[in-house]
This record gives sequence, C-alpha cells and structure tokens, in this order.
Amino acid sequence: MQKTYTWLLTCLLSCSGSLFAQSGRWQQEADYKMTIDMDVSTNRFTGTQELIYTNNSPDTLKKIYYHLYWNAFQPNSMMDSRSQELGKTKIGNRPDWDGRVRDRIAQLKPEEIGYQKVHSIKLNGVAQEYKVLETILEVKLSKPILPKSKAVLTMDFEAQVPLQVRRSGRDNPSTGVRYSMSQWYPKLCEYDADGWHPNPYVAREFYGVWGNFDVKISIDRSYILGGTGYLQNANAIGYGYETPGSKPVVPGTKKLTWHFKAPLVHDFVWAADPDYKHIVRQVPNGPTIHVLYKGKQKDEKNDAAWTKVADAAVDVLPFIEKKFGKYPYKQYSFIHGGDGGMEYPMATLVAGPGLGTAFHEWMHSWYQMILGTNESKYAWMDEGFTSFAESLVSAYYAERDKDKAAITSSGISTGPKRSIVDPSMKESPHAGAYQNYFALVKSGLEEPLTTHADHFETNFAYSIASYSKGEVFLEQLGYIVGADQRDQILLDYYNQWKFKHPTVNDFIRVAEKSSGIELDWYQEYWVNTTKTIDYGIDSLFEQNGATTIRLKRTGKMPMPVDVLITYRDGSKELHYIPLYQMFGSKPVEDPALPRKVYEAWKWTHPTYLISTSKKLQDIKSVEIDPSTRMADVNPRDNKLELNW
Repeated sequence: MQKTYTWLLTCLLSCSGSLFAQSGRWQQEADYKMTIDMDVSTNRFTGTQELIYTNNSPDTLKKIYYHLYWNAFQPNSMMDSRSQELGKTKIGNRPDWDGRVRDRIAQLKPEEIGYQKVHSIKLNGVAQEYKVLETILEVKLSKPILPKSKAVLTMDFEAQVPLQVRRSGRDNPSTGVRYSMSQWYPKLCEYDADGWHPNPYVAREFYGVWGNFDVKISIDRSYILGGTGYLQNANAIGYGYETPGSKPVVPGTKKLTWHFKAPLVHDFVWAADPDYKHIVRQVPNGPTIHVLYKGKQKDEKNDAAWTKVADAAVDVLPFIEKKFGKYPYKQYSFIHGGDGGMEYPMATLVAGPGLGTAFHEWMHSWYQMILGTNESKYAWMDEGFTSFAESLVSAYYAERDKDKAAITSSGISTGPKRSIVDPSMKESPHAGAYQNYFALVKSGLEEPLTTHADHFETNFAYSIASYSKGEVFLEQLGYIVGADQRDQILLDYYNQWKFKHPTVNDFIRVAEKSSGIELDWYQEYWVNTTKTIDYGIDSLFEQNGATTIRLKRTGKMPMPVDVLITYRDGSKELHYIPLYQMFGSKPVEDPALPRKVYEAWKWTHPTYLISTSKKLQDIKSVEIDPSTRMADVNPRDNKLELNW
C-alpha cells in the first residue's frame, strides 16, 4: 500500500503540466522560487522572487496583477474603512463588524502596520512599469505574454509583519505566537476564462494559481517553523523534522535557512515561534501529520489537547478519504497561530486545539486547496461544503468508539445509518446549520449565494449564507437525490474536478450525470435567489372507504415531497412525490419502508392530492418530510396528529 500511495502522488505531480492545459478547460501555472531573510528584532524581511508564469490561455496578456495583502493593515485602508462601516450596523445589539478587526487597524502605530513594498519587477530581465493600488500591484508589461508561452518574472521586495489583526501577523496576545505568516508574499492574481481577478483585500476570500513553490526562509536559529510543503533540509534543521533515528547536524550560524518545496499548490503559509512544541504522527499508508503549538514547558492539559489533535487526525483520515476522496500530499500541519482557524495548502493556522476547528480547516484541503473554487464568487462552495464535511467527520469521531458494530469489512466505521422515520434519529449532524439558515431567513437580511463575498451587506448574512446555507445545500441535495447518491456525487465531483477550479455549474452537471436527475432548478432557486420552501398539510377527507390528503405549497421554492403516513396498527407508508423539473425520482432510501411513487408535482400548481386505501380513522398521523432534511421555513403545518 505504501508503494501504491507513493506512486499515485508521484504520478499526480509529474503529470501536473497536463492539469494546467486541459482540452477546453485551460488554467494558468505559476511556479515560485523565493528567498527571504527575516529580522526578528524589527519584524521585517527582505525577499527575492522568481516566478515562471505559464500562460495556458488563448489570450495575449498586456498587464498582470499581484496581491499585496499586508497593505490592508494600515489606517484608512479598504479593510479598515469597511470594518468600521459594518460596525455601525447593530444586529442583536452587537456591531456587525468582525470582532477580531473592529477598529483596530485605525489604531496601528507605524511599527505595527503591515506593508509589502516592491522595489523592482522584471519581465525576462527587463524592468517593468508598475503601480501600487493599496493591496493590488498593477504591472503594465513592456512586452505582452503570448498565448501558450512562458515568462520569467523577477522581483525584489520587503515587508513588515503587521501586529496580529486578521489571519496573519505577529505577537497575537491571545495565543502568544510570534509570527503567523499568511498572505506574506506578493502573490500573482488568478487569470481565468473570466479574465483577471485582482480582488482587493477587504475582508474575505481568496483565489490562487496552482504551481510549485520553492521557498527558503532564513531566520534566527531559535525559531521553529511549520508550514506548507516538504522540508528539504530536515537533518540540518532538527526540531523534530529529522529522519527518525538520525541525529541532525545543525550549522552553528546565527540563522538557519529552512528550505521548503511544495508541489501543485496555490498558496504557501508558514508560522514561527521559538517555543513551539512539535508532535509528529504517521498515518498508515498515508501522510505525516505535524502539530506545532506554543505552550509552557510543563502544561499537561495543553499538551494533551494538542496531542489529541494529532491522534484524531490519524483516526479520522480513513473515514475522510472514503467519504470525500484521497488526500494527495505527503504531509499536513496543524499550526498554532492566526486568530481562529484559517486554511492553506498542506497546513492550517488554528488559535487553539479544538477538534471542531481542526476538522473544519483540514476539510478545506478538499474543498478549497485541492478543488480551488473562486472563493470570492463561490464562498458557499468552499465554506458550506467544508462545514458539511466537518459535521460528518465530527459525528464520526464522536461515535467511532460507541458503534463498534458498524465497522465495515474495510475497517472503517460508517457510523449509524440515520432513519428517515425514527424520531430518535432526527437530530442530524447538520441540525445547527438548518437553525442558522432559518434565523437568517427570519432576520430579513438574507442575500443570494451569488453575492460576491466582500459585497454582502452584513457579516451576519455572509457568514450564515456561506457556512450554513451552503451546508444545507448538500444535506438537502441528499433529500432530493438520495443520501447515498449524494455521497457518490461528492466523490465524483472531487475525482473529476480536483486541481481544476470548478464552478457551481460544474458541480451541478456532475450531480446530474451521477444521479440521472435534472438539478438546474435547484441551483436556480437555492443559489440564485432567496426564495424559501414552505409546504403544509391542507386537509384530509374520506370517500368510499379511502382517504385523500391534500397538500399545499405556500413557499415560492418548489421541492419533491416525502409524506409519511403512520397507521393506528403501527404500520407506515411513505408517499413520494417527485418534482416535475427533476424529470426523474430518487431511489428508495429505506427498503424496509413501503413507498408509493406519484406523478410529478408541477410547480405551477399550489396543491396536490395523495391517497391511501385505508379509512380516515385508521390513520394516526401524517407528516411531510419525516427526515427533516427539507429546509421548510414553517414546519408547524408539516405534521398532523389524529387523536381518535
């Protein structure tokens, strides 16, 4: 198995060039080589960057753009202004700004601000004209980059690490971590079929170009680093990275140079602290897990919490890969740093050892680091899909010791099967997401999921839409096509679109092909609008010994409908009504439950009749959507109890 894993990874990376130039779906490639020299006394560093840019597009590029993220951490920046403006809006008597940012940027002193200064940039050795527009660097090329050609871009730059405000920074008082180095280098903006994406750093999401990173970081020898990629000189560094059983040979210089290489990633993060502790775990036939955290020399409780993160990662990875796809890299690092949890390729920054946060950030490897959607446009496909996965992984981890009987022949616990009729099983791992979504609808602040991440009117609406409504999207998809089919869709999506920047249209097409059900209507209603679902039981009546039940649709979003009829003798029947636009129906989910399938309900018709051959007095209850997977905003009229 180890040989198979290594071969797969080698094949993936050696064939990376073909991933960037697919038939009918091109994408760019950016290979970075960077060397930086860090001065921990001034919190500044100098750097050089060589970027080999492959223009796989059919377009001639006359200019290029870079991100200069740290320029956001200066008074009166777009991030500063936007945060303070959002703070003027009160939701639940609280300012709507991000509590980590607030008005802190406006109060930064000159030695506390962040900046990235470009001193020179050359194209194939020729100096270029450029303009700094806060967090975006615009470069007008003296010679255009032609289609299907390569260009070498070289740069000299320097930076000052900002006081920790958001994601990156230094000297976070809540964690004590010295350096959280994310968004730390001039990063080329993405160019795709929609053109350039020079999104200013206002608050949120990212979009990057895949490539290979070769990074050398010189820093005071007392500092321990963790980050993206594979440490090339581990035996000259030590600190737990050395080859097991070997003794590191560390040079006696004041600084050590850490040399990382990271193949096929779209960003690079690192963090550093002289007091990091380093835990290493090896997943059988899989990646090495690194956990780096700051703590006192003797703090058994803290040590145990971070050790649990390392051990839990080993425990859950087989389940994750079975459910969501194979992890393609040879390592992953959980690094104490940042201001909450923030994902990067092969690594995450986490402010503490909470397992929920660790699972969430790790699942971003699948739903951002490997699939690489444009988070600015499709934040819900990143955060929502990740939240869906986190909920399942957390539930699996919690149940893995309780449910020994569910161990499969492959040695992976699948957890309990959730019945669609057993009331004791109704509390699903996704219940919190549904409640958040309902609260958003009730607030009147909901905006369509198509809204650009930085342009939501409130942080409240963005957060619930992207995380919770995105999570509901997938759980509700299981209601539409069947949970097992939804799980297959996720695997198909990952395998077909990893390293290819998929859009929502790509996901829907995978879902349609996999399920045989038309789903463009689901995208139209759930993603493009804020229309809501509301079905109810209108009336029951008996005629000639048979009972007819009339259902009503009050909400503006149509759905297929499951109706469970429970009889006084304890028997049950599921009555299933497909939606006309589906042009198909979901398969049986519970073979033990008799199911009657009806002709499709047309969205133009507000009511629908179903029937049973039994008398009205034989019925104990009628319930719409007994699995509660349909996000019905008014479930009060979904169940009728008949107390004869």
